[in-house]
Amino acid sequence: MLDQLLNLVKENAGDAIINNPAIPNEKNDEAISFATDGIINGLKSQLAGGNVSDVLQMLGGKTDVNNNPVTNAISNQVEGGLMEKFGLNKGAASSIVASLIPIVLSKLVSKTNNANDNSFDLNSIFSHLSGGQNTRHGHR
Repeated sequence: MLDQLLNLVKENAGDAIINNPAIPNEKNDEAISFATDGIINGLKSQLAGGNVSDVLQMLGGKTDVNNNPVTNAISNQVEGGLMEKFGLNKGAASSIVASLIPIVLSKLVSKTNNANDNSFDLNSIFSHLSGGQNTRHGHR
């Protein structure tokens, strides 16, 4: 799953990272990996914090990614990390996050819910995020 998500971030990193003068070209791959890890770790922390319902609803396409507390939490986490790791100011980090995280999450949701696209499925995502535990048990 990590490789597929990394590819999804790469495909959408154009203006946010690759063409962004705030991220030096030699740091592009590192920034893309950082954003990918931020999405995974953000989803994991949401699950670990007991926010299974919001994560399920978002990944299941039941709620809008743009107005979702899960997206906001991931965006805040990635923004703070970009500021710290790459020395970006809040405006630059916020701009990267706003033009990347919701788009990647929207595409992840779309691929997860597309019967003709098997690159992502809800069971394997949850298995990866939960370390193999069945977090869907008892959820409708």
